[in-house]
Order: sequence, then structure tokens, then C-alpha cells
Amino acid sequence: MSRYRRNRIGQVFFFTVVTDQRQPILTTDLGRRALREAIFEMQQEMAFRIVAVVLLPDHLHTIWELPHGDTDYSTRWQHIKTTFTKTWRRHGGSTTLRSPSRQKRGEQGVWQRRFFEHTCRDERDLKRCIDYIHVNPLKHDLVERVCDWPWSSFHRYVTEGEYPVQWGSADKWYGDEFKQFE
Repeated sequence: MSRYRRNRIGQVFFFTVVTDQRQPILTTDLGRRALREAIFEMQQEMAFRIVAVVLLPDHLHTIWELPHGDTDYSTRWQHIKTTFTKTWRRHGGSTTLRSPSRQKRGEQGVWQRRFFEHTCRDERDLKRCIDYIHVNPLKHDLVERVCDWPWSSFHRYVTEGEYPVQWGSADKWYGDEFKQFE
């Protein structure tokens, strides 16, 4: 059995979480509602701040800041995925066919088992991760301009003056600076 090593040092973490077989469910009305409720419930149980987030049809990227000395993001993700799945299924959301391995573990076909995690090392690394999150809909050819994607913290960052609204357009996207996250 594989033993995954997770970083237990740091306070700010970048994550990529993907649906099972890349089902395009996260930007549906039900998907957004189930995810919002699952995250809110988890934040009440174990605090964390969402620094940045983008929701795409089949995956999401987010940066969380955890309380000082707390690096238990795995429990948070497990709870969010489980709560989302219960809400999703209860309201008629579909699942993928379950493999014998998933059946043995009692897992539903909604999420990929694991997630990608990166510890933001410093302010420069954090800024690079935030930019990656916000440019992601453009990278996946979902929009011509970052500002046209509705499910992103980009709009909050524009309101706060961190980005101009025209930041991130197809004619200015070069694509190579974020290869590490693919």
C-alpha cells in the first residue's frame, strides 16, 4: 500500500481536488450548493480561511490558510468530500460506476481519492499560486477573459484592488509559467 507523505510544516496550502473520472458536476447548481454547504460546515468545525478559489466543472483549486500550528487539511478535505457526496446523492446527483476497490471501501464515484497539495513557501510563491488559480478558466479555454468566469475569487481580488479587471485575457496568456501544477 502506498504511503503518501503530506507536508506538516507551514500554514498556507494550495490544493487541487478532482471529481471522479472528471465528471463536470462542480459548476452545476447542485454541485455549487453542495460544495458551499460542505465547506461552511467544515469551517464551523475546524477553522480555515479561503485565500483564493476557482471552481471548474471537474476540479477546483484553492488556497487555504490554517490556524497557526494546525496542518490537518486532510481531515478537512475528507469531511468536505463526504458531506458533498451525501448532499449530491440525496438530491439526485449521479455517480460513476464503482470499481471493486471502491465498493470494498464503501466509496461513492464522485471524487478522485486523493488531492494535490503544495505548501506556499513565501509571499512570491503564494502570489504565483493565486495567479494560477485565477487564470485557470482561461487555461482550460472556458473563457476569453478571466473576469468572465463567475466561480472564482478573482472578482473579490478586483474589488480589493489586487488585479485590474482586464487582467488575464487570451491574448496575454502564455501558459508556461504554471507547469508545476499540471
